[in-house]
Amino acid sequence: MFAELLNRLTGAAPEPIDTLDSRRALTALLVRLARSDNHYAATEIIRIDRIISARYGLDKDAAASLRAEAEQLESEAPDTVRFTRAIKDAVPYEDRVGVIEALWEVALADGGRDQDEDALVRLVSNLLGVSDMDSAKARQRVDKRP
Repeated sequence: MFAELLNRLTGAAPEPIDTLDSRRALTALLVRLARSDNHYAATEIIRIDRIISARYGLDKDAAASLRAEAEQLESEAPDTVRFTRAIKDAVPYEDRVGVIEALWEVALADGGRDQDEDALVRLVSNLLGVSDMDSAKARQRVDKRP
């Protein structure tokens, strides 16, 4: 189903992607992070739905539908390095910083910091070209939330 999108992202010359595909790809990164510890918890699913609902102005059903598409895309996507680098070429910097903030929200959804999730956020931040300072500020913003 997502072969064309993945081909556009990971081809020799990545092509710009439309808004819906950008949303799918960025949400797939959230799913990949949530699955990184081999425990895709209900709290993480709820958090992902809440994040994409707020970020994209979606109702509950539309957010769940986008997440379901992203779950499938994540399972079909190549390794994190190629997938994330491809997104970097197709998505503006401001949106990538927002994704790092959303990744921290998912990573911290269960109330603790997992070493594997931290490592993946750092890797993705680097691959997306987001500075360490911007990533740290994103985590601090998430830490300050109730």
